[in-house]
Amino acid sequence: MAADVDRQLWESTNGSLSIEPVCSDRADSPAPGLVSGTEPGAGQETAMFAHTESFEDLTADTEGAGLEPQEREGSLQEGRGEDEEEPREECAVIGRQQQEGGREGGVRDKDKDEDVTSDAWRAHRKHVFVLSEAGKPIYSRYGSEEALSSTMGVMMALVSFVQSGDNTIRSIQGDGYRVVFLRRSPLVLVGVSRGSQSAGQLLRELQYVYLGIVSLLSATQLQRVFAHRQSYDLRRLLSGSEHLTGSLLRLLERDPGPLLSAVACLPLPGPARDRVSACLRQARAPPLTFSLLLAGTRLVSLVRRRDLHLHHLDLHLLANMAASCSAFREAEGWTPVCLPKLNAAGFFHAHVSFPLPGTPLCLLLLSTEREAFFELSACKQRFLELLHKRNALLALQEALSCPTYSVALVGVPELRHFVYKSRSSGLYTSPELERPYSSEEEQERLMCLYQQLHSRLHHPTRPLSSIYHTTHTHNLYAKVTSGFELYLCFSALGTKAIAEAAVSKLLKWIRKEEDRLFILNPLTY
Repeated sequence: MAADVDRQLWESTNGSLSIEPVCSDRADSPAPGLVSGTEPGAGQETAMFAHTESFEDLTADTEGAGLEPQEREGSLQEGRGEDEEEPREECAVIGRQQQEGGREGGVRDKDKDEDVTSDAWRAHRKHVFVLSEAGKPIYSRYGSEEALSSTMGVMMALVSFVQSGDNTIRSIQGDGYRVVFLRRSPLVLVGVSRGSQSAGQLLRELQYVYLGIVSLLSATQLQRVFAHRQSYDLRRLLSGSEHLTGSLLRLLERDPGPLLSAVACLPLPGPARDRVSACLRQARAPPLTFSLLLAGTRLVSLVRRRDLHLHHLDLHLLANMAASCSAFREAEGWTPVCLPKLNAAGFFHAHVSFPLPGTPLCLLLLSTEREAFFELSACKQRFLELLHKRNALLALQEALSCPTYSVALVGVPELRHFVYKSRSSGLYTSPELERPYSSEEEQERLMCLYQQLHSRLHHPTRPLSSIYHTTHTHNLYAKVTSGFELYLCFSALGTKAIAEAAVSKLLKWIRKEEDRLFILNPLTY
């Protein structure tokens, strides 16, 4: 009887589901030797990122994310952001730059002008609200904060009522909706979703939004503001940065990277990538702690100080900041930025530039020194000169003109799309979204399917090692081992036998292409 109940909990409403219980060490692999550190994409001697090995590790980490800054300062010693007394005006530099040159200001204003009593406002698939512990509205994804002040007051009343009984409200589910609460004093974040996301995945997105705010202000500044005045209107400091949060939420909906706790690389031949990385390292200036070359949200190269590791979440926040603010495309930018997973107490200072006009190539140079702008600007010039000298620029431009690849290269006719993550490196790869995923609606639908598989693989009490799921239009297969995590999407003509055979074929193809799809030889200063 218990087994029947257990099986019913995993039945699909629109198809069939085949599952395999997880092994205790989760180290099974479809090919010999593909364990952590030996899987395709794990060729580096030292990992670039301070990354979590599993979804369970990340969710455990979020439980402690609200600690005081002095309790969370970890391995960052000499490279620590030193500006804990950063003036409040300087904290809002990114916000002002966004006001001066936001790419999608019209879209943002349209969202903010929505009538919160209309059916159209209620029909949105996901809402995100941020408020202070005093019930003061700070951010709403749709509709103005002023119009939603009473709604946010009710949310805070719910939180306070449950807390008065020595409990913590985490989520509410009913009538097709899921409401998730995240309390990070002095802020409260609330997510409301009609989708298939699990509570843990919504919690992850709220965590991103919270850390996005911390990246603008620092945890120290945030605590100080509300310690001085509990009813402070934080929108005064965040004014103009709303688009950063909106862009981050769109990234979370369409990019598998945050879901997988991983970063994608720009496909680039290994020798060319090594030359680009060598140019970055040779062009360094003494104040540098990190040098990043990005193509949109894809990583081209990362050179770090030997004793520091960048967390994938901090990299996602940096990429979102650079891509969302069009002012950086017009001229070299210089802005304070907090890396909350590295050190939430202080600021780094970022030199941001787009060295090849008309392309998404972005160079981010991070330092702990406030007055290092001209040194880092000279570093950028040396980097460009070295690219020309070493003939690395042409290969880089060719990669930028074709930043992805077709799933047809794998050679499995039924395969429509896949996502592969190397767990030891924290890097992932996936092909271009082709038909039938050309529209944003279809892309979000595919992402929802991956989210469903992910939540079942990483269920907090019953994790799985593999899962095969069928619907009227798709066949999906997912597998997690100690070395890699893999999600495959097939046409309706696919079968489980085809899916299992495709895993081995895909892994062989990724192994063959790994020097182009991943960073195998990361450099340090």
